[in-house]
Amino acid sequence: MSKCGEHALVIGASMSGLLAARVLSDAFARVTVLERDELGDSGEPRRGAPQGRHAHGLLASGARALERLFPDFAADVEAAGGKRSDLAADGLWHNFGGFLHTGASDLQGLLLSRPALEALVRRRVRALPNVSLIDRRDVIALAHESGRVVGVAHRSAGASDPAHTTSADLVVDASGRGGRAPFWLDGIGYRTPVEERIEVEIAYTTRVFRRKPGDLEGREVVLVAANSSNWRPAAMLSQEGERWVVTLGGYFGDRAPEDLEGFRAYARSLATPEIYETIAEAEPVGAAASYAFRASQRRRYEKLKSFPAGFLVIGDGLASFNPIYGQGMSVAASETLALQELLAEGTHDLARRFFAAAAKVIDTPWSLAASADLAHPAVKGPRPAAVRLVNWYIERLYKAGHSDAALAHAFLDVANLVAPPASLFRPTVVARVARARLGRSERRRGLSALPA
Repeated sequence: MSKCGEHALVIGASMSGLLAARVLSDAFARVTVLERDELGDSGEPRRGAPQGRHAHGLLASGARALERLFPDFAADVEAAGGKRSDLAADGLWHNFGGFLHTGASDLQGLLLSRPALEALVRRRVRALPNVSLIDRRDVIALAHESGRVVGVAHRSAGASDPAHTTSADLVVDASGRGGRAPFWLDGIGYRTPVEERIEVEIAYTTRVFRRKPGDLEGREVVLVAANSSNWRPAAMLSQEGERWVVTLGGYFGDRAPEDLEGFRAYARSLATPEIYETIAEAEPVGAAASYAFRASQRRRYEKLKSFPAGFLVIGDGLASFNPIYGQGMSVAASETLALQELLAEGTHDLARRFFAAAAKVIDTPWSLAASADLAHPAVKGPRPAAVRLVNWYIERLYKAGHSDAALAHAFLDVANLVAPPASLFRPTVVARVARARLGRSERRRGLSALPA
């Protein structure tokens, strides 16, 4: 790739910021990442990523993207104690009264705690000869001249020392959903993007337990979706150190307790007993952690008619999703690949081109999460006939997928963001759903009824 400029600057060493730095390193002579938190080499949770203590796994699309950006990255994950997992064969996906049919697939995900995964990516980025990561720096403003962002003003995090301005040919804001890009844009005379919100009011609590070799007959993932029969979602994922990370969710004031007895009792109330049965006698590791998430948020930068040259927003600053669906890191990785392709064509009109491409990346996970969230009667938002019809159809497809391997894999391709939702409406798929005998597809709950 030909060089697009002398210096690119990234605000935030989040996952999206690190991946952006990797891509920019091919297109610019130098790349600087400014991060507010202190960055160590260990995989410890940091203040700027509060969800790091909760269940994280990388969907197949995200795993493929990281492998493309960092060759042999999956081997790094395994060396760190994580796992490369067939998410169809090694996972239990429960919804609408049963598990999806399991079987071998090419949906390879990565199972590693979020802090450890971020540490691996940070190590790869630090190894790039033209990238500098500078921590404990707080970006306070954009430097702007004649319709173009030309750098940022920053100072020591949490301090009041005089600001220092660093010039850049391109500034990428990867500081997350709480980033100040709209405020900065308003300050230099630009309109701020329209914001879409879906108020989900979800809270979740996480505990870690020792994992025994015989747990769940060797399976590594349990995902329990919420629906009208039980609005308590949950995830249990294998992590490094032979541990289970267990995250239990609840909507609108329903919250899993942090104490061990209360946590286990909440797990027992889930729609299927596998998680409870696994942790009922398991050894707890460390303290519980809780997190509350008020609303999914999408900022429609692609609809702005005017935007300064030399500036982009990426990652959660564009869209942040109900975290129970596990889409964030994979979406950020896909946005980064889109940026990589666009930089190959140069930086002319880059903001307009990137925001249009990112919107296409976001459309699928946003529609999947929004449709699922709007099935909850207390979630506020428009429910046009099309959304109700899609939810009605997906429920029937999922139930048929309890026993139909082809339908199960079709659904998992979409859930892992490797196929568009439209693929679930192909004539062959619709025909299989129509033929399904739903009464016989319901599986009994419990380990004796785990899918083959």
